[in-house]
Amino acid sequence: MDSPSSRALVLLSLLQTQRAWTASELARRLDVAERTVRRDISRLRSLGYDIRSMRGPGGTYRLVPSIKIPPLLLDADEVCSLVTGLLVLEAGGTGTATATVRAKLEQLLPPGLRRRAAATALATQVITPAANLADWHLLGLLAEAVAQQQHLHFTYTDQQGQVTERLVHPYRHVLRNGIWYLIAYDTRRVAWRLFRLDRIDNASPQAAAHDFDPPTFPHTSIEDWLTTDLGRQPPQVN
Repeated sequence: MDSPSSRALVLLSLLQTQRAWTASELARRLDVAERTVRRDISRLRSLGYDIRSMRGPGGTYRLVPSIKIPPLLLDADEVCSLVTGLLVLEAGGTGTATATVRAKLEQLLPPGLRRRAAATALATQVITPAANLADWHLLGLLAEAVAQQQHLHFTYTDQQGQVTERLVHPYRHVLRNGIWYLIAYDTRRVAWRLFRLDRIDNASPQAAAHDFDPPTFPHTSIEDWLTTDLGRQPPQVN
């Protein structure tokens, strides 16, 4: 396994099958020593998972089902970073949506980590928001379109107020100087374009044609592409 966290997730998935496992069986499935299995089980117990053991020859481990047991595997530092990130988004104007996510997160955590999350929220104040209001529904549509190699159709209003219909092949959405943008290949203009997300309306994914060959992004770095007028200017040399 690559890391203790990823290994513990696999261990937890095995235990959630509701059967009893011996240490040797778990060790074989995880490709680790039995003492490593026992150490990982101790870590899961410390996070609040009720793992019962039967001692003696052929002793087994079993996870006791409980609605109080969270389907998360986070340590205290990870909870702190996650809550802080949500607070930054909340200060940026996401409002109720992000506050609701944070409340749900706290309910999913075991008592010790729930106290850490509450303490982080109490002790953190974001004075200058890091970003403008994000349209989470649109970000989700973009993410799915990128993952599924789909096109995206939408109405776009440019900075002069001109409204056009666009059919694009989305590549990435980026946050730059507090503003969310979409980098996409405009199939009708046959060129790469940059769109502000707050100027996109009525976005809907569409299946790409069978003969459509997804274009390759024309630059090795998105940041360089943006700072060179979308690749039209040579990069500055300091």
